[in-house]
Amino acid sequence: MAVQTISESVYVGLCLKIGTPQHVAIRRDVIDILELLEHKVNSTAYHVTMVSGSQREGFRFKDSDYDFMVWLNDYRVLWDFSQSALYNTHSHALILCDTSESPPGFTLLWLPLEEASRRVLSSCVRINGALYISSAMYRHNTCTIVQPDSTVHGPCSSGRLEGGFEYDNAHCFVSDFWPPSASSWTDRCHSWPPPQVVDDIVRSGCHFVAIGHKLGNHADNEWRMSFSQAEQKLVYAMNHTQFLTYGLLKLFVKEFNRGKIEEEKLLCSYHMKTAVFWAIQQSTIDHWCPQNLLAGFWVCYKLLLKWVYEGACPNFFIPENNMFLNKVHGVAQRNLFTHLNGLYEKGITFLLQTPSISSYIMDVLCNPRLSVCTDEHTLISEVQLDRELFNEIYIRDAVPQNINVPKCIKYLIVVEQLIRSPLRQFQVPMLQKRTATVIQTSAFALHEMYTNTSGDNKQMYIADKKSCYMLKLAAKFGYVSDLLYIAMYFYKTFRHREALSVIEMTKVKLAQPGLMYRTPVDPERYSEAVGGRSWSYKMRHAVAYNIKLKNDICYINELTPEQQSCSLNHRDGLRIPPYILLHMLEFLCCRHVDPVRAQAALDDLQVLVHHDQGVFVHVTLTDISWEILGICQQMTGNRQAALYSYRQSLRQYPLNKINTATRHRIQDLH
Repeated sequence: MAVQTISESVYVGLCLKIGTPQHVAIRRDVIDILELLEHKVNSTAYHVTMVSGSQREGFRFKDSDYDFMVWLNDYRVLWDFSQSALYNTHSHALILCDTSESPPGFTLLWLPLEEASRRVLSSCVRINGALYISSAMYRHNTCTIVQPDSTVHGPCSSGRLEGGFEYDNAHCFVSDFWPPSASSWTDRCHSWPPPQVVDDIVRSGCHFVAIGHKLGNHADNEWRMSFSQAEQKLVYAMNHTQFLTYGLLKLFVKEFNRGKIEEEKLLCSYHMKTAVFWAIQQSTIDHWCPQNLLAGFWVCYKLLLKWVYEGACPNFFIPENNMFLNKVHGVAQRNLFTHLNGLYEKGITFLLQTPSISSYIMDVLCNPRLSVCTDEHTLISEVQLDRELFNEIYIRDAVPQNINVPKCIKYLIVVEQLIRSPLRQFQVPMLQKRTATVIQTSAFALHEMYTNTSGDNKQMYIADKKSCYMLKLAAKFGYVSDLLYIAMYFYKTFRHREALSVIEMTKVKLAQPGLMYRTPVDPERYSEAVGGRSWSYKMRHAVAYNIKLKNDICYINELTPEQQSCSLNHRDGLRIPPYILLHMLEFLCCRHVDPVRAQAALDDLQVLVHHDQGVFVHVTLTDISWEILGICQQMTGNRQAALYSYRQSLRQYPLNKINTATRHRIQDLH
């Protein structure tokens, strides 16, 4: 097979492994519109949060961390005093950079007015009589006080999210101005990135993360300049071949570091990203296209080899900042070069000897139909594209914090503004689902507001009418499974027959052969049902996902202990499979009007929990599924069956963190 054909085959393999342009566009569009929405709604919030790292760039590797940058909204970092004229000092605390004694890419942060919040002041030290924010103290305070269940990892506080995913939160400060020490970068941008991207990057300024240079004079007090936002814009500016080259380098370094202890991992993903940036800007390859993907990888690899040989990896924005200075030197440097050079001498074929990379490359090389197909539009079907979009929407659609009716109104106003503005194609369905989620949550919050106060009957009647209207409205543009929020509300307000009517309707919709839930949907049935329709229509008629119950809102009284346990363990809410919730609600409602049907619903629930093979109940949600079965069994007086179910719940993966509630239920039975 010709070299060119092999390169094209690698391109196809990477599209299938990392994503086609449509996959990547979906991932970026969804995060971008959500972040824009949240920033507009919470423009006066104490903190600002930004998704960063590989998730933001468009990668979805199974073991990827979730990276976030968090900064105080009312603080701004300046490079000189003249910039202070642009701020109202009553609403912003100003910090001044002092780079006089710091290595390139690092700075001290000076508080000239010595006025700040308690958290910032508690992180300050005196240097030559002036007050500076210590990076080490700030990192410790944000890690141990703000996030007590996290640990320090570099400049970040690290921990685990729901589903077992690891996160890195970088608590930082922001500057609206581009660093003077990075001014040479703009002069280099003749061929790449485009001028509009350069302007956007410079206008966006930079951040400062809480870690100093190990060889600097003030290692515990310095802050590192972070160009994470600029890097995200540069990755967005790549064409898909460049993006896949970057992805291939990430896969390479992950494999290269496999089995090494942390101290031995001298190369990291950030070095790979830097190599790609330099290779693209230096125009080493005339045309980055599928036929040249391996050539592009080889250029980046040789650049990396050169840096290791010289012991100098220049930061893309501030080349004087040698990112190898701390680690890559002496014996470690020589050993690293020997290893990399040994791979270099094997030629590009060494990639085929790398297990995690060769597996999917060989799949394509052995499949002639895929090998010649570099048109990414033919690599992904309508069903696959829809699944990627709806999965991404589900993952990102968290219930907003501290939601209430006024905040709901604010969300709706911002959504209306955004819908009238130019939006990318995948952003509309994300806005649609987030709006449904906000309305659903607000409907229950409104009900609780009047239930927990001494309002008169007329006020409660009006609030109830509004809540019902909001839930029915949300169901018109949410998932099929969102009908269960209406059923929960009717059960909560003792309208059991109305709840059962909604449950019956939901049963019919969830039983559709073309429904997209967890299992691979039948492409023909799905296409027959909704093929060619808008994503809005598909979402409402052919898509179901797990139900999310926010901890600070009571949806079903019987699940209150589980929500409390979930909250105590720093989870934001319960995740319940729709089929489990449907049978539970049917059982609860029928107990009051039809005992025979109640027993049938319990039997259906028991069969589902005992015998489902991950089709309707994902393995990570078996904890809550066994718990719900136990609750229903206990309500019928079947103590032995309930005890067995609760014990089974404790043996499952603790996604929902309901162990405390389960143990209390077991104690109550004894």
